[in-house]
Amino acid sequence: MRRTDVATAKRFRDTVLPCLDDAYTLARYLTRNPVDADDLVQEAYARALRYFDGFSGGDPRPWLLTILRNCFYAWLRARRAQQGEPLPDPDETIAEATTDPWGQAPEDPEETLIRIDEAAVVRSLVEALPEPFREVLVLREMSDLSYQQIAAVTEVPIGTVMSRLARARLLVKRAWLARQAEEK
Repeated sequence: MRRTDVATAKRFRDTVLPCLDDAYTLARYLTRNPVDADDLVQEAYARALRYFDGFSGGDPRPWLLTILRNCFYAWLRARRAQQGEPLPDPDETIAEATTDPWGQAPEDPEETLIRIDEAAVVRSLVEALPEPFREVLVLREMSDLSYQQIAAVTEVPIGTVMSRLARARLLVKRAWLARQAEEK
């Protein structure tokens, strides 16, 4: 391996690898499937490394998430050519909701059940949003990107980002309240 390749790989690792969680979060919400999200993130990172020389510096998250978004739309076009969508694995959903970020087992089974239910409800409400609203909501609330960064990733004006975000929040709120009213 040439010295410049090693230097580029190190710079890529130091610059882009810290964005892995944000990339996976966006991929997970876009694909609605952890296995597809893994594949999508891997493809996005491979493309990012291939074109890293074109990265002009600054915050790498919008640059990487733009690549991931483009990979998603290419994946979606290929997927639509196929028929059928696999059902999500319910055991994976439960395992994700019960995993504590610090690796500790939940103390109270009732709290665990409540957390599983609420996490599943929020996830389903976000996943039920139309794609443009879901994408903007995930980029803002989960990846904590600024409006300008979201506009760069989604290639729409900032005003459109703001209106989509407001609409997404309103749709989630209405769906949450409707669900709460049904449970009473």
